Amino acid sequence: MNKKRITGVALTLALLCAAPAMADEAMTVEDLQANLNVVWTSVAAFLVMFMQAGFAMVEAGLTRSKNTVNILMKNIMDFSIGSIGFFFIGFGLMFGQKAMGGWFGTTDFLLSGVAIGSEGWETQWDWTFLIFQTVFAATAATIVSGAMAERTKFVSYLIFSAVISVFIYPVFGAWAWGSLLHEDAGGWLEGMGFMDFAGSTVVHSVGAWIGLAGAIVLGARKGKYGPDGSPKAIPGHSMALAALGVFILWLGWFGFNPGSTTFGDGMIGYIAVTTNLSAAGGAVAAMFTSWAIFKKADMSMTFNGALAGLVSITAPCDVVSPIGALIIGLIGGALVVFSVTFIDRVLKVDDPVGAVSVHGVCGAWGTLAVGLFALEEGLFYGGGISQIGIQLVGVLVAFVWAFGAGLILFSILKATVGLRVSEDEELKGLDIGEHGMEAYTGFQIFVTQ
Repeated sequence: MNKKRITGVALTLALLCAAPAMADEAMTVEDLQANLNVVWTSVAAFLVMFMQAGFAMVEAGLTRSKNTVNILMKNIMDFSIGSIGFFFIGFGLMFGQKAMGGWFGTTDFLLSGVAIGSEGWETQWDWTFLIFQTVFAATAATIVSGAMAERTKFVSYLIFSAVISVFIYPVFGAWAWGSLLHEDAGGWLEGMGFMDFAGSTVVHSVGAWIGLAGAIVLGARKGKYGPDGSPKAIPGHSMALAALGVFILWLGWFGFNPGSTTFGDGMIGYIAVTTNLSAAGGAVAAMFTSWAIFKKADMSMTFNGALAGLVSITAPCDVVSPIGALIIGLIGGALVVFSVTFIDRVLKVDDPVGAVSVHGVCGAWGTLAVGLFALEEGLFYGGGISQIGIQLVGVLVAFVWAFGAGLILFSILKATVGLRVSEDEELKGLDIGEHGMEAYTGFQIFVTQ
């Protein structure tokens, strides 16, 4: 069957399915496209929500078994609390009509949950846009969990997850993505020409820089560094869970990046290709880089390399060629190995899962890569250096805002409700101390590190 006949059959089926509605009111091409946009964006949102399971499995697998319940609880609660907070406040700050030159949203969108459904809202698209943006906000919050794993008080985690979802993430999002709902509500970074299609910086780096601040304020896990400051490996308890999590995240990224088109057309497939090539390149590069440095093909580095490639391509996925995407992923995969080593051995910041390197460093790299590899604006395609400068401003602003706000937030929590569990609780495991249960009943083995 040739292409024209397939197209004709598909159109006929679409018209037959639409016949009941057309009997009451003629359905236009615009109506069909609008419905397709809603369906695709909703499916993409559901894929991104499933990434929460991926984050939970990666973090649980790369940490010790005695903290598994705590990690799973954090991942369900940052999504739950974040969904509610973003519904009532965060969405309005991010996408409401802007004040003060595009710094944050105001007017009737300040309390999003009250404003939704009122005058000016379309029942089809705006609800879809809300759920899609909600799962993005939850992603930014859950990145913090990995960097602060195995020693954070659960009550403190609940508090800062709420603050991230209702304030820190939405404010930066308003600067970079504010016009996505209302064209006249753009933020000041957008006005400069800052480009971040699906959130290498807006989502991933913002979450990672907050996590970096938290890891610094918390301090390292007991036994991580010796008396001379040399780092000691604290192996994760299940590489199988970590692998499962990475594959779930890889799948979810096909909602994250292609879904950010919010439009049902051929760009979905194109962005899926650039996303996949970058992830594959990241995994390959990380494997060979770790092999060269450690004399073994390291599994955890390889899987983090795949995630590094995914984070790196998130900003430029719609504006680069497939070959450009592969190169971006290869660089991201090598970069994450050096970054993890540098943060662990030189900065001596204890990041149990490499979240700062994967999401922060590679998020910054992917954002800068727009200025190099974009087919129109990129330096390698005759676009000059101006776009690189704009991208650099966005990267630096994200770091200053997220890291600075994170330091303030965690310092306040440390001085009030407390940020870190007791030494005894950390040694026994947060599962027992914070939740009164074990993840693997009858199989738990307590260790002293």
